[in-house]
Amino acid sequence: MSEALWTPSAERVARANITRFIQWVRTGVDPTVVDYPSLHAFSLRSPGTFWRAVWEFCGIVGQPGQVALEDGGHMPGARWFPQARLNFAENLLRYRDDETAIIFESETGLTRTISYRDVYHQAAGIAAALRASGIGPGDCVAGFLPNLPETVIAMLAATSIGAIWSSCSPDFGTQGVVDRLGQIQPRVLFCTDAYSYNGKVHDCLGRVREITAAIDSIEQVVIAPYLGQGHSGEIPGAKDWAEYLDPNATELKFEALPFDHPVYILYSSGTTGVPKCITHGAGGTLLQHAKELMLHTDLKRTDKICYFTTCGWMMWNWLVSSLGTGATLVLYDGSPFHPEPDRMFDLVDAHGVSVFGTGAKMISAWEKAGLGPAKTHQLKTLRTLLSTGSPLAPESFDYVYERIKPDLCLSSISGGTDIISCFALGCPVLPVYRGELQCLGLGMAVAILRDDGSPAPVGETGELCCLAPFPSMPVCFWNDEDGSKYRAAYFEQFPETWAHGDFARLTRHGGMIIFGRSDATLNPGGVRIGTAEIYRQVEQFDEVLDSICVGQDWENDVRVVLFVRLRPGVQLDEELRDRIRSRIRNNTTPRHVPARIVQVEDIPRTVSGKIVELAVRNVIHGRAVKNVDALANPEALALYADLPELRT
Repeated sequence: MSEALWTPSAERVARANITRFIQWVRTGVDPTVVDYPSLHAFSLRSPGTFWRAVWEFCGIVGQPGQVALEDGGHMPGARWFPQARLNFAENLLRYRDDETAIIFESETGLTRTISYRDVYHQAAGIAAALRASGIGPGDCVAGFLPNLPETVIAMLAATSIGAIWSSCSPDFGTQGVVDRLGQIQPRVLFCTDAYSYNGKVHDCLGRVREITAAIDSIEQVVIAPYLGQGHSGEIPGAKDWAEYLDPNATELKFEALPFDHPVYILYSSGTTGVPKCITHGAGGTLLQHAKELMLHTDLKRTDKICYFTTCGWMMWNWLVSSLGTGATLVLYDGSPFHPEPDRMFDLVDAHGVSVFGTGAKMISAWEKAGLGPAKTHQLKTLRTLLSTGSPLAPESFDYVYERIKPDLCLSSISGGTDIISCFALGCPVLPVYRGELQCLGLGMAVAILRDDGSPAPVGETGELCCLAPFPSMPVCFWNDEDGSKYRAAYFEQFPETWAHGDFARLTRHGGMIIFGRSDATLNPGGVRIGTAEIYRQVEQFDEVLDSICVGQDWENDVRVVLFVRLRPGVQLDEELRDRIRSRIRNNTTPRHVPARIVQVEDIPRTVSGKIVELAVRNVIHGRAVKNVDALANPEALALYADLPELRT
């Protein structure tokens, strides 16, 4: 058995929230609960009792009702706390004092500090303005915003009145935003004037004009000034933040709503078409985040937590739930490597960050840049480093403990947009083993299944699944009246079982190793993107007859590879490559841009005409292709084997 890279001290174990929770459960609920394994077993054995215990221990504001779980044998179909009434924003704004709620820093050096009292009052002013605009429960309010304090405040204001919040980060092109927000028809759009990334200023208002022209449901645009501009006059009817906010509104009226009332709409990667609108309920999101932040991350009121994210990634939603613990959010907007590669470690020292989260790719980039923050920075306050987005390589574990800080709980976590939370994650009272996620999440009946649906033993790789309902399952997909898209997304592979689309393996230590996506979703730098968004841009080129896009495992990450079949007589030169990349970058995001564009003579398809991305991905990695008989032209697969363009 491998030796642990880190083991928590007795003092840290004694101080941990989860230690108090174990004692609380053992004393008042189940005397067999004495440690993490027995607590996890209890959470699966008695799910209703467990989640009610989480509600009470974490101090959820609201009325839970008498029933914790109804129809628990059905997935989908189970209902959590069907009699409950609560408000999402009220739980995040339970603190209204002068303690610091948000510290904001941009790559340009701009910093701001906002107290819990000020966040509450600004949210009250925006909520009053939304009510005056006719916004009520069930209406959609959207953000096209960087990681600003105003993004958090607008979300709190919207959800306080029962509206549904959805956001896209400003690095999305117009089409990417319209493909998402256009489906949910928001009535109010919050945006900013411009943002800076890697030292370059990017205008937002030009795209906002295009977005509002394409989405006719938008009745009001609100511009939060960022780079000292605002310019509401550039968009007819738009108002600047201060102009829109009601200065006379000092109190928030929180709408008490059902447990499964929608609070967030997030988006799938768009692999097979426009992105699916994954709708999450207020109660499930709140309860799951409280469990993960307080028990798994050990977040306390004295902590400062920073997660490097945009507001288009679910980790933003996860991060802002930290307000419910009374901790301080440290928001950063801009490039994490500007002006120097160690910018994030400067941030940790400057603000006393105790919990820092990022994508696995950033940790790898720190190592490649030769950073040794253990020698260049103090990092006295940092006690937990979170990593997600893609599997964290074993070598990155070594780097963290050798070059960053030896006394650190390195928690690689994994879940996703689909569940707005995690299936496997960290635990402050468990050791860290090289290359492993520390534990399976409390209340999550995680299993690794073989192709035939039988459980894979410890050490065998298979499909990451969940065998029982959990509170943060989506309440629905937007515009999916009969639920068919929802069921097809997760429940077609195995009956009444959530199939998540990851290859994984359970370990002897009770943890997990993730090996990446088992479907065609691309994951460069830990950001899930869909091939359909790339195809929509490539199809605009007359020279291109057909294309297929896959992810290639490369240097502990995934890089996007685009194969194109061109018109007869046309050769792929650098000029055409540049035009393809430019169009993709301008209309989606920089992460969608292929690292390699390769010309091929044929694209493999099924007999029904669908391109087979997973088959091509297997070929370029030297893996066998299953079910070749389903292909109309299986001979085309040979065109993708051992290509010299993919060796460098």
